[in-house]
Amino acid sequence: MKARFGVRRGTALVAALLVAVIALILPGSAAARTDDGRAHSDHWGVIARNTIGSPVAELRNGPFGPFGATGTAARPPYGRGSLGIEVLGATQTVTPTVVEKVDFGNEVDFFGKQLLGLRRIGFHVFQTGENVGYGGSTPNMPNIRFEIDPNVTGSDDYSTLVWVPAASPVTNGWSPFLDATRTGYWYLTGGETTCTQAAQCTFAQLRASFTNVNAKPTVYTVAVGKGRDFMWTGAVDGLRLNDYVYDFERDGVKVLRAK
Repeated sequence: MKARFGVRRGTALVAALLVAVIALILPGSAAARTDDGRAHSDHWGVIARNTIGSPVAELRNGPFGPFGATGTAARPPYGRGSLGIEVLGATQTVTPTVVEKVDFGNEVDFFGKQLLGLRRIGFHVFQTGENVGYGGSTPNMPNIRFEIDPNVTGSDDYSTLVWVPAASPVTNGWSPFLDATRTGYWYLTGGETTCTQAAQCTFAQLRASFTNVNAKPTVYTVAVGKGRDFMWTGAVDGLRLNDYVYDFERDGVKVLRAK
């Protein structure tokens, strides 16, 4: 199923019907696989050019627990699986020679989408006490990253838009949905607007920063990532983009309609 956000309902229905027809005509097509009755995307994986060192970003079962845990914090929010992430980075006592970075994302299906069409975004995270200790006073969390064409006059047609979540309200378990439109902060790596790493923005301020310069940014890629800063070992699930949730499962990424 083609990934999408900011699409009218009628347009999405027509697109879905076309994808279904293509899948029937071309069983091997990358546009869709419905061999087990669930939507798959063949376009999700580690973005090699954005990876440094030997980090891990792997679709896995769980994590469940930790021991003795019950309730929603004890299992992935969707299905049985998640995206497990491991990166080597700094701790409060160790600074490694190589600080790793990884992006797990989709370089195909979101290309050309209007960034300002986003109205709901976020994910769930499995955070550990050890990760909190590695980051110290800094919230040590994975990110959502968009490679974009900012379409700002004088820019070089490339920047990375990064969401940095606030600290997870749950430690050693799964968090509730972390809403990127209301929590954490955003910045652009290229300084194309007033939202920079030194001048962090809320989601509303980010949108206004593009409107103020009459820019209509478009998307190249979407990814969940970590690094280059602190060591982190944990997991992410339920990446939400508008009306769709991307459920990370061991056998693939499932596209679910958000409730």
